[in-house]
Amino acid sequence: MMGDMAGLEGVEQPRPRSSAAAARLTSVVEDEQAYKALELFGNPTEGEVRLPSRPESAATARRITSCVMLRQWQLPPQTAEYGVLLVSELVGNAVRHTGARIFGLRMLRRRGWVRIEVRDPSRGLPCLMPVRETDVSGRGLFLVDKLSDRWGVDLLPRGKTTWFEMRTTDR
Repeated sequence: MMGDMAGLEGVEQPRPRSSAAAARLTSVVEDEQAYKALELFGNPTEGEVRLPSRPESAATARRITSCVMLRQWQLPPQTAEYGVLLVSELVGNAVRHTGARIFGLRMLRRRGWVRIEVRDPSRGLPCLMPVRETDVSGRGLFLVDKLSDRWGVDLLPRGKTTWFEMRTTDR
């Protein structure tokens, strides 16, 4: 196989990192990005965090959610994974369908429950649609419905809050 190296014969190639080392490095970078997001936008457990309504804000909301659920609240990884996925879906809907300039993210915890809210200025209600295997979009609320214990929409005088709740095991 040395002939396939396009002039790099005899040059020592970097060895791939072990998956554990790569995972630790990725985790450190993600933690750093999450802490920066918390510093920049605020902590959604202390009040609503306002984010610009742009596609890249979904990544920021995911980082913040992951940091709060794993580091601050010390929830199990699967619970945090579901929370991050569902936040991504709600933020995606707020960015794609509301025409808003900003949206709000808030996270609440009470004994045995986590509630995550995404507020936007549109009063248009999200609609849970039937999902088929061949669908390439429109699965967001389906996932929220399947992975959360409860979800809903609260209409506000100016806009709405879409939320979901998940049961947790308190330590």
